[in-house]
Amino acid sequence: MNELPQILEALMVISFGISWPMSIIKSIRARSAKGKSLPFMLMIEFGYVCGIAGKLAGQNITYVFIFYVLNFLMVGTDILLYFRNRRLDRAAEQENE
Repeated sequence: MNELPQILEALMVISFGISWPMSIIKSIRARSAKGKSLPFMLMIEFGYVCGIAGKLAGQNITYVFIFYVLNFLMVGTDILLYFRNRRLDRAAEQENE
């Protein structure tokens, strides 16, 4: 069987996933939701849900599947941090009033 499509898919998902740990670290350090886009992150999350569902529906679960799941979890973490940081932004605004 030709492994090239699976390798290319893995490289695509891994390359997308490389940015999420950096985004999570930035969210933790910044303690602010400014500059983050919730709709963007939700669309990315939806894309990973579709990728995971596609793998499950096609019964095509290979090592690439784990990268979809890892990316889904990382984006989910960044979404949770967005809500934490938005709460911190609101608290800071109330202090400055």
